[in-house]
Amino acid sequence: MSLFNIGEKAYLMLENGQVFEGRSFGAKGTVIGEVVFTTGVTGYQETLTDPSYYGQIVTQTFPLIGNYGINSEDSESEKSYVSGYIVREWCNAPSNFRCEGNVDDFLKNHNIIGIHNIDTRQLTRIIREKGVMNGVITTENVYDKKDELLEKIKAFSVKNAVESVTGDKIYTYKGDNVKYRVVLFDFGYKRNIRRELLKRNCEVIVVPANTKASFIKEANPDGIMFSNGPGDPAENTEIIENIKEIQKLGIPIFGICLGHQLMALANGAKTEKLKYGHRGANQPVIDLESGLTYVTSQNHGYAVIGESLDENIGHVSHINANDKTCEGIRYTAFNARTVQFHPEAHGGPLDTSYLFDEFVETMKRERD
Repeated sequence: MSLFNIGEKAYLMLENGQVFEGRSFGAKGTVIGEVVFTTGVTGYQETLTDPSYYGQIVTQTFPLIGNYGINSEDSESEKSYVSGYIVREWCNAPSNFRCEGNVDDFLKNHNIIGIHNIDTRQLTRIIREKGVMNGVITTENVYDKKDELLEKIKAFSVKNAVESVTGDKIYTYKGDNVKYRVVLFDFGYKRNIRRELLKRNCEVIVVPANTKASFIKEANPDGIMFSNGPGDPAENTEIIENIKEIQKLGIPIFGICLGHQLMALANGAKTEKLKYGHRGANQPVIDLESGLTYVTSQNHGYAVIGESLDENIGHVSHINANDKTCEGIRYTAFNARTVQFHPEAHGGPLDTSYLFDEFVETMKRERD
């Protein structure tokens, strides 16, 4: 059954004044955010619960969303962090043996405003050609206060992103046969990072983003993980200064996504905002050391400028096969490596999960 005509009227307006008319699903109201797109064919639940999408209105390029429903196991965090949700068509009759609910109810439960029945292909082309821009989704008549909304849209920016998503407590997770202790910095971490470490016999201590080097030294871990997270990496000046102290401890470090960017900034490199970012599960990455190309999952709007890193500190280890941006750094000044993509991707691709094995091997060597 087509859902194109189900739901009251809803509107998406971009900061250039262009309006898309569609239908409402999820919560009702008005929300402003940065409009981005992700190319994943599956994994919409993981997208909806990824803290890296904080402050953003997410467009799914795949035309049908929700066909296998929602379940209680696949969320990457406790709640949804997207500001709004845009799809071509959503499925209200999902079919899957793990299904426990549908996307519409999920959005309502998390107070996320959604719009469907718009041309997501046209919207994606606009973002690709003109770059990421702010926008508003509203279930009110957008034409009644278009000028007022345009002012608010143009004034909007994603601020204080990491402090808005990080936890405020320390949590310890232990699996069976624990061999290593890892401190995982929560910059907006995805649960599957924790799962991958637990699978490899690690005790995982999840700490807030502003945890000091003195605590790390006292905890005496075998390794440190800097997680993914949202926002402009350069905004996190306090965390960057803290990383400078943490890396002096000599403990093996593995950084992912925002953790990769923050580590680079702590070592004098620079970051830049990409025109429309890399978001989806089909980003090709070249490992410069092996020459192999991997298919990766990514979600970021900023990138490290590889040439800005001092070659005496480290070197670029991976690049994006499409635009040649930096996708990984191997540090030589201390025991650390970081990647821009997600080796813990859930539900895939799994091409680069070996990086967790390498991290464990590094911890083993340091201990021995």
